[in-house]
Amino acid sequence: MSEKELIIKLRQQTGAGIMDIKEALQESGVDEAKAIEFLRKKGQKIAAKRAERQAGEGWIGSYVHSNGKVAGFVSLKCETDFVARNAEFQALAHDLAMHAVASNPIYLKPEDVPAEIIEKEKEIYKAEAAQAGKTGDMVDKIIEGKLSKFYSDVCFLKQPYFKDDAKTVQTLLDEATGKIGEKIEIGEFKRVQI
Repeated sequence: MSEKELIIKLRQQTGAGIMDIKEALQESGVDEAKAIEFLRKKGQKIAAKRAERQAGEGWIGSYVHSNGKVAGFVSLKCETDFVARNAEFQALAHDLAMHAVASNPIYLKPEDVPAEIIEKEKEIYKAEAAQAGKTGDMVDKIIEGKLSKFYSDVCFLKQPYFKDDAKTVQTLLDEATGKIGEKIEIGEFKRVQI
């Protein structure tokens, strides 16, 4: 595959700019997988820089399951109305609403989980570890691991994305931020069931 064809392929896969793709190919020694990883890392750095910006525009994505008894709504925020009107952004909002239906998150992020619930979970995990004969640092590591799993079950941003469980919803948003070029975040979400 020629370098030009590879640039076109990477542009279609990642949505990154041509200059960024050329830089990624140069850094990776024209290795496609390494170039994609380079572009992802660059996108995450861009997302971190944009994290302080206000996301005052957005789109409400909705999804009603085929049985008509479960629906999901996600307020996906961005910085400009130009992005909010973008079909790709609106499709992301719709997909996140589908994720809310499929995965049933309770909280948006770990910081939203009430302290008393976290303490109860820790007590349960500590008792399980003690029952298994674990002590000291091992108990702390077990609690930390189980809390991480708990967050991935109940927190929207920590859940594995339902279309690609190799990435979390937060990773998906970071990638979209890097690709679109401005801050993207979930404002609110709601799952309704009859």
